[in-house]
Parts: sequence; C-alpha cells; structure tokens
Amino acid sequence: MSREKNENKHDAVLCPVGRFFSDLEKTCGKESTFFEHMKKSRIEFLKGIRSLVDVRIEEIEKREKSGHHKKATRVTVE
Repeated sequence: MSREKNENKHDAVLCPVGRFFSDLEKTCGKESTFFEHMKKSRIEFLKGIRSLVDVRIEEIEKREKSGHHKKATRVTVE
C-alpha cells in the first residue's frame, strides 16, 4: 500500500500532458515502438513550447531597449 500511495502522490503533481505520457509508459513499456514515437513527440512538444518562450523573451527585451514602458495613469473617480 505504501508504494500505491507514492504512485498516487506522484501522479497528482503531473500536468495532463505529463500524466498522458506517464500512463503510456506504464501501459506500453519503454521498449515498444509506440513509446519511442511518443517520446520523440514529447521532445518536439517541449521544443515548440521553448520556441514560444523564446519569442516572448525577445519581445520583452525589444520593448525594454526601445524605452516603451507602460505607465499607470491616474484616473479620478467621482
């Protein structure tokens, strides 16, 4: 039962995508051809996320270099 609690605790912290791949690994095993394709797709998925983060970082850096900083505007409320 202790092992079952640890597995459930581990599963509770995974995001849906991570849990999907974890379940596939348990079902198919690491040695299956299917799992090898899934492992490669996981890598591609993460590379896609990385490219989105890189673009956002570039946008922020350009904005900071250009001096365009949004400032709060005081509004009088009646």
